[in-house]
Parts: sequence; C-alpha cells; structure tokens
Amino acid sequence: MSRIITNVQSLLATRVLNANNASLNRALERISTGLRINSGEDDPAGLIASEALRQSKVAITGAIDNANRANNVVAVAEGGLQEVNALLLELEDLVDRSANEAALSPDEVKANQMQIDAILQSINRVSDTTEFAGRKLLNGNFAFTVSGDTATLYSQRISGVQINSAKIPEAGSRTVTISLLAPSEFAYVSGAGGNAADNALSAASTLQVRGNYGTEILSFASGTTMTQIATAVNQSKELTGVSAVVSGTGANAHVYFTSTTYGSDALVSVERLAGGFTLTGSGTNADDTGVDGTVTVNGAQANVQGLEVSVRSGSLSADFVLAASFATSAATTPPTTTAFDITGGGAVFAISPTVGLVGQETLGITSLSTGSLGNGILGYVSSLQSGQTNDLDSKNFATAQRIIREAIDQVSSLRGRIGAFQKDTLASTVNSLQVTYENTAAAESAIREADFAVETSNLTRAQILVQSSTAALQLANAGPQNVLALLG
Repeated sequence: MSRIITNVQSLLATRVLNANNASLNRALERISTGLRINSGEDDPAGLIASEALRQSKVAITGAIDNANRANNVVAVAEGGLQEVNALLLELEDLVDRSANEAALSPDEVKANQMQIDAILQSINRVSDTTEFAGRKLLNGNFAFTVSGDTATLYSQRISGVQINSAKIPEAGSRTVTISLLAPSEFAYVSGAGGNAADNALSAASTLQVRGNYGTEILSFASGTTMTQIATAVNQSKELTGVSAVVSGTGANAHVYFTSTTYGSDALVSVERLAGGFTLTGSGTNADDTGVDGTVTVNGAQANVQGLEVSVRSGSLSADFVLAASFATSAATTPPTTTAFDITGGGAVFAISPTVGLVGQETLGITSLSTGSLGNGILGYVSSLQSGQTNDLDSKNFATAQRIIREAIDQVSSLRGRIGAFQKDTLASTVNSLQVTYENTAAAESAIREADFAVETSNLTRAQILVQSSTAALQLANAGPQNVLALLG
C-alpha cells in the first residue's frame, strides 16, 4: 500500500487490540472477584435472576433466625412451666397428706397450710418473673384477647375460653361463632319407693350408688321419704359423683339420680341390694351414661366432651368450656349460637420468608397465676390459700385435689403444645428452610459466580491475543515508513 494518510492496517490492529484488552480485563475482573456477573452489562437477564435469588436468600436467612429466636423464647417459657408443674405436684402431695385428718395434729395441718401458701406465692412469682429479653412470658402478656358481651359470653354461654393459636388479619379481628346443634346430656336413672300414698318407702331398702368418683351403699328404713333419699344421695355426691332430685308427688313421685358431670364419660349406676325401692324400667338395677353434644365452631365440626369443646384448624385452635345452661339447652332451628371476636394478643412469630398471615405462627400462653389455674366449674388454685374457700381448714380435700389436678392438666397441656410447636413447627421449619437456602444458593451461584477453569483459560487466551495484536499493531505502524523508499 502506498497511501500514508490513513493507515487502515493500524486502525484494524488497534480495534482488535482494544477488544483483546477488554477480554483480558474482563477475565482478570472475574478471577479477582470470583463473580461472572459484576455489572449489568455482563448479563442483564442473569443479573435480574441472581438478584431475585439473593433477595430470597436474605429472606430465608431472616426466617431461619426468627424460628431459632422463637425456639429460644418458648424454651424459656417451657422452663417456667416445668417449675410450676413441680410446685403443683408438691401442692397435691400436701393436700393428700392433710386429708389424713386423724393422723395429723393441728400444728401439722397449720404447717402444711403455711407450705401451701408459700407454694402459691412461688407459682405467682414464676408467673410474674419468667421473661425473655424483658418480655414476660407467663403472666398473660401472650394470651389472646377477646371481645363480646361479657355478661352473655361468660355468665350464660361460656365459662372458659382458651385460644391456643389464631391467625388474625392485620388491624382486624377473627370472629368465633359457636353453634349448638344438639345438647350435651348428663347420665340419669330414676326410681320410686312403692308407697304412693305418702311418697315413702314401703319397706326398708339398701341401694348401691355408683358414679364417676366412686361407690356408696346407702340403707334406708321403711317410711323414708323420697326427699330424704335424695338428701342422703346428695350428701355423698363428693364421694360418688351422683346427685339426686325429687320430681312429682304421690304416685308420680320419683327420685332422679343424675351425674354431676356431662357427656359420654358421665356415669350413673344404681342397684337395689335389698328392699322395695323400684328402679324405673328394670326394677333392681339401672345404669346410664351421658351424651356428648354436637357443636360447630365457624361452621366446622368441633370435638365435644361434655361441656368441653375443642377445635383445631390452620387458622384457629381453641378450647372452650360451655356453661351448662347453654350446652344442655334443647337444639333449635336455627341452632342456638354465641359469638365473640378475637381482637389480638398471642405470641406471633414470623417464620416464613414471606411476611404475612400465611407465614405467621401464633401461640397463646395464658397466665399461670394461681387465680387462672383451674376453671370456673371446679374453682381456682388460689382458693387453697389461707382463709379461702378450699384451704385446709375447710376440709374440702376432694374439691382441692380436683382443682389441683385440673391445674396440672392445664400446665401439662400447655407444655405439650409448646413442645409440639418446637418440634413440629419450629424445628421442621428450620430444616425445610435450610434445604431451601442450600438450593437457592446453588442456583444463585450457578448464575452469578465465575467458573475458574473457564476464566483462567479465557485469561491465558486473552493474554496471548493481546501480545499478538500488540505485535501486529507495531508492524502496521511501521508499514508507512516503507513509502519513503520511493523518494529515492
């Protein structure tokens, strides 16, 4: 070529050299950072996909940390519950020993009552002081709050509500509607004395009365009235779990032996061992069991055991104790209902990468104070304190024992729920999220990170091409000098 103004070969060599330098720089950048995508121009689509995966990794990591933190919280609560359970067992031991009245001196009874008072104070102290990061766990702070007509709700329809978990919309509430389709029934049998004229026994009679608590044999002289028989049965109802009422007069007078509890577990059995008392339908013996009602909660079939109703679903887990007047009322069309709203409360844990109701798990932890342990039917543990209804001086040992056992059942049930929450919700969630994190990280790595085998090969290739293109540019720049030879 004899033209010297425009060195086309030099321009070509320069362009190739710049391209090779860019390749060399890109290979050096990827090797030094370990990333295949360092800016959007490296792979726009890949950058978008990898950033979405990085976002998922952050959310998954946060959810794992939240689940582990939740496990720490409920573990502290379970530790407090374990201590309360031990104190309740000690409390029952004291009541059981104190029931052995003839073998204890008054001073020993007083000492036992002092110990009971100390145990009750300790239970209240554990309830008030069990905390995590400054938040009290067992004093009712994590109990769900409900609203409704308090007088109707708790006096006429429901005597107790335990919300175990509920998913409540943000700034909203969840309505709970309890519908009675068929009533719960107590067990009962009836009988008469045989002397219609004066509503009394025509002959001396001996009856064996058996209920849920135990058995009692009662003997009556000839001429004993039905009212006197009912009174004798009622005096032993703490022993047997059977009470009695008289219905009708004269020839229509009957004694109705009824269980003090409701549902299929309720039992009444009366057997005539001797005499003229006649049991309706069989003459010498009769027995009966109660019937569990049919109840729906928000339209879903609930589990019913006497007056106790429980429902388990993804959005609501709750236990209710129905008032006897409501649970045993005759079924109507439409069914008898009561309703209230869950307005908030509960321990809310966000253990999913997606924040919202679907990613929340809740746990209701009621107060563990002595005024909360027990129920409205039997009574509360606080009634065992000195000067209260069921202290040792009252000699209501059977009632006190039942209250304590109910409280132990409540604490054990809560410990079981917490244990299930730890094992089947938190632990399984962490395991699942860890696997998800591994797969997400692997996908993000495949898109974003550099393959060192490929990049080192690209680096070597780029280095050789830069060297060769540099040499070519040198030759191209020297080419025009050959034209000088034409000048002679």
